[in-house]
This record gives sequence, C-alpha cells and structure tokens, in this order.
Amino acid sequence: MTLDEARYEYLLQLGDSDLILGQRLAALCGHGPALEEDIAMSNVALDLIGQARFWLSYAAEIKGADADEDTLAFLRDAPAYRNVLLVEQPNGDYGHTIVRQCFYDVWHFFVLQALMQSTDTRIADIAAKSIKEVQYHVERSGDWVVRLGDGTEESHRRTQAAVDKLWRYTGELFRSSEAEQALVEAGIAVDVATLYEPWRAHMQALFEEATLELPGDQPMQCGGKHGEHTEHLGYVLAEMQHLQRSYPGARW
Repeated sequence: MTLDEARYEYLLQLGDSDLILGQRLAALCGHGPALEEDIAMSNVALDLIGQARFWLSYAAEIKGADADEDTLAFLRDAPAYRNVLLVEQPNGDYGHTIVRQCFYDVWHFFVLQALMQSTDTRIADIAAKSIKEVQYHVERSGDWVVRLGDGTEESHRRTQAAVDKLWRYTGELFRSSEAEQALVEAGIAVDVATLYEPWRAHMQALFEEATLELPGDQPMQCGGKHGEHTEHLGYVLAEMQHLQRSYPGARW
C-alpha cells in the first residue's frame, strides 16, 4: 500500500464515520424528547456531515478520476465504506442514542486533538476546525448520560442496557487498520491505541457521576474499517443514496 493509498483509506475512515453517524442523527429530526434537544441533535448531525465533507473532499482529490465528495457518499456500496461499526447501530431509544453518541464523541475529540499535530497540514487544519464543534458534542452527550443515568429508575435501566449492548463496538475505535499503521509511521495519522487510556478515564469519571457501570472485558466486534459491516449499514445507505441511485447524475 502506497502512502497515497493509505491516506485515501484513512480519510474514508474519518469521513464515513462522521457521515453515517450524521445520517443516523438526522433521522431523529422531529422526534427529540424536547424542542431544544430536537434542534440540538439536528445541529450535531449537521456538524458531523459538514466535517464528513471536508474529509471526503480531500479523499476525492487523492482518488482523482472525476471523484468528488458526492460520488464518494452516494455511489459506493456498503463494502466500500470504512466507518466504524459503532456509528451504524440503530438509534433505538434515547438512552441508546445518547450512549452511542457519547462513546463516539469522546473518542472523536481525542482523535482530532492528536490530528492537529499531523504532518499533513490539510488533515491538521480540518482537525483544528472540527474540534471546536466536537468539544460541544462531548459536553452535550456527557450531560445527557448523567441526566439519564442518574435520573429515574427507568431511565437508568435503559441507559445501562444501552451501555452493555454498545460496549462491544468500542474496541474497534482503538484498533488501527493497515492504512492507519502506515500513516502513523509517517506522522500523518494518530495511533488510536494510545487514546484508549484517556478515553476510558473520561468515561469512568462520567459514568461514576451518572451512577452507571462500565462493562468488563469481552469480545469486541470489529471490521468496519475493512468494509465488513453489520446489516444495519445497508439500510442507512438505501435511504441516503436513494435519489442518486434513482436518478443518476441528478443536480439541484
């Protein structure tokens, strides 16, 4: 794998994860538990999709052959997507949605913080622009974890159940793909294994405040970074890509 091939794959990992989670959150527009939260969730979705555009536009420049952010988003099948499995999981109840968001937000923040030091100035610039939004995401999802975990008996039960169900998808966040490994050696990407301890420490402190328990060691589900996905991604893409698949080359 050449450095440009690795860079392309890595940019897809970053962009696809933001894009798919943004699509998941966009589906909740009009379904929030309160008007303010409904607007906040939609804003987070827009932030993530906006960040995905940065990553995918850069990936398209490397790919060439008339590729652009839209062709990468709308004309790839599920096996060509490189998002982590966590973000494609269904929204479920609001506890499930918030726990998934919190796991990702905290990891996302540490990734962007490290990428600000990337030797690839384009990646460093995108990370610097994005981290301001993600810092808000971390605060918001963390506040909701505490609110639900330390709320009613029912909200606590549902939130703990979401933690237990989604935990199996967190391991992939800290396992490098072949592309990541190549770029780490070049100072372009972050070694995600080094982010586990600060991520877990953050989650531990947050969960103690929320009266929730982190699960113990268990087998982890991985594969998204290599194009091996759960059945859920296909449904997300079927809806997201419907217009371009039905009317190829459509322009507004």
